[in-house]
Amino acid sequence: MIMKHLLLLFFTIILLIGCGNEQSDEQTIYVASASDLYHALTEIGDEFSENSDINIEFTYGSTGLLTQQIQEGAPFDLFLAAHESYIDRLIEREAVFEDSKEYYAIGRIVTMSSSEENVPLDKDYLLSPEVQHITIANPEHAPYGKAAKETLESWGIWEEIQPKLVLGENIRQSYQYVESGNADVGIIALALMNRTEFHYELIEEEAHEPILQALGIPVQTGKKDLAKSFMQFVLSERGQEILLEYGFDIP
Repeated sequence: MIMKHLLLLFFTIILLIGCGNEQSDEQTIYVASASDLYHALTEIGDEFSENSDINIEFTYGSTGLLTQQIQEGAPFDLFLAAHESYIDRLIEREAVFEDSKEYYAIGRIVTMSSSEENVPLDKDYLLSPEVQHITIANPEHAPYGKAAKETLESWGIWEEIQPKLVLGENIRQSYQYVESGNADVGIIALALMNRTEFHYELIEEEAHEPILQALGIPVQTGKKDLAKSFMQFVLSERGQEILLEYGFDIP
């Protein structure tokens, strides 16, 4: 009899745990995000979750690769791209709801040095023998890498620095290359510099095309209303305030 009650209690606990996990999953949204947002969006997500019963699981990566995954049916509920062109591409292929596209930020880039000295991070320094390796995100699928390439072209040194160039899979990986000393200089998202003591200099806006960032809701989501709630918080006065704190401009 005692064994029967213990078994009943055991299965009741298992059932309750299962129901709890199912309920938790129902209140969780999966967000794909460009790597430049790693710090800012994590803070936005934490604040949003503290004031709602919605959990957020982030996947950070290069915008191009995340776009490909969403196009192939990856189960994301919201996508924050580092450039609007990728949202437009997904809308054209009917992978993102057209009416969900919103602009949320304009990105800025900096030159970042692994050296402790406050050397001028201009084109002459990049070409000097002191700099052996320069990292940027891969311009083929990372908007910040594309902006970095445009900057180096506008400075007239793109061809000359080819032997020094190290490509990161995304802008956060390029930051890590400089942080670890595997690159002497990187062209990095300003938004990733908020919590660093490394020397950096802001690159003039005129050196590259604007990094106009947009978001959208993938059509495969089963949680459109929850995704909209988080999207609205990102676009709210508080969400935009956090983005400003991390160096983004507001569109």
